[in-house]
Amino acid sequence: MNQLIDAKDITLDTEKLVESDQIASSMYTDEALFDIEQDRIFRQTWVWVAHESEVPDKGSFKLSHVGREPVIVSRDRKRNLHVMLNRCRHRGATVCEIHKGKTSSFQCPYHGWGYGLDGSLRAIPHPEQYGESFDKAEYGLFALRTESYNGMIFATFNDDIEPLEEFLGAAKKWIDLFMKQGGGFPVKTMGEHQFSVPMNWKVQLENTTDAYHFPVVHKSFLKSLDGEAEETFTFLEGEGFVEDLGNGHSVMVMIPELVDLEDDLERKIPERFEALAEELRSEGYLDDQVRRIVRAVGGSGFNLNLFPNVACSMAFFRVLTPMAVNRTDIRHIAIGMDGGPAVANRMRLRLHEHFQGPMGFGSPDDAEVWERIQRGVDGGKELPILVNRGIDKEIRGEDGPRGHVSDETGMRAAYSMWKRMMQE
Repeated sequence: MNQLIDAKDITLDTEKLVESDQIASSMYTDEALFDIEQDRIFRQTWVWVAHESEVPDKGSFKLSHVGREPVIVSRDRKRNLHVMLNRCRHRGATVCEIHKGKTSSFQCPYHGWGYGLDGSLRAIPHPEQYGESFDKAEYGLFALRTESYNGMIFATFNDDIEPLEEFLGAAKKWIDLFMKQGGGFPVKTMGEHQFSVPMNWKVQLENTTDAYHFPVVHKSFLKSLDGEAEETFTFLEGEGFVEDLGNGHSVMVMIPELVDLEDDLERKIPERFEALAEELRSEGYLDDQVRRIVRAVGGSGFNLNLFPNVACSMAFFRVLTPMAVNRTDIRHIAIGMDGGPAVANRMRLRLHEHFQGPMGFGSPDDAEVWERIQRGVDGGKELPILVNRGIDKEIRGEDGPRGHVSDETGMRAAYSMWKRMMQE
């Protein structure tokens, strides 16, 4: 007789899977391990599901995931946010298939059970057949604990977890810095593109704080830039760093002078943004506004990795969804200025497309290497994956271990958290 195995009862030898300077190849290939990760990590911690600008009004909703589990993010008539499993309580069908929009309710297409924006069960056809003991209050959509910080919405199945702000810890100040890309306006999302890569989710988790690959993988991108911009993105010999922020989070600072976009606004406007500055002035923006907006258009000088599934990556959100041990869905979400000048937001989108877009210079090259990693680890399974770069040269940073911008400090931070959660 087959029995379901509770992942919480499985003992893992995490000491062999994750060492201080290397991880086992099976971390990318073991299907049983992947299933345990869904329970011990994605069901037990805060997972990013949306930005508040994606559900701005009463009745707004969008679809997302917590791990592999489909959820609906909605804003009810009182403007409260909810994250609910996209699964009818009757026979399990999804109650929403539209990616995002506005509605007054959700209805199962199978038997017509209707749910409110807060997930409560409002109506069922022919209720008399259920008897007087049937209580609709007990059969609403399954609700996840939901909290947000500076516009970023997170959800968790774990009701006993620490508050979101405590989980984010030292990463909060970097989120605040990242949101200065509003240039004096609120930050908003401006569309996204989605794609799947035949790779394990942790390959993507590593990539956001991997500066070492940039001049190799993104050589074509660097060649597409003018001399001034190419010099800006040649950062391996600069004063950047990568730092462990705790709880698996890390930050990789590539362009230190662009960490705080409101610092030293009198600095010369880069040549590639001079035409934009002139157009903004012609529209009546004052010089200090022009400088803030132009600086914001260029994006921040760092990547912030938030364990386990989202990155604030220079000028966009990168979101991973682990769908199988060898399949990860990626969303690259462009951000701009809510209420800001149209010309500035258009330029933000063009810059986004230049690197992150499906026809851009960055994402296709990244995806090629990610896929090669997954193919490569099928050979030599006894060989480890190295994450040892810079381990002997780390110093104590403001919030944790800090290394050179090309060091693998961020990866070690993520795997330290992975190990902690998988042992619990």
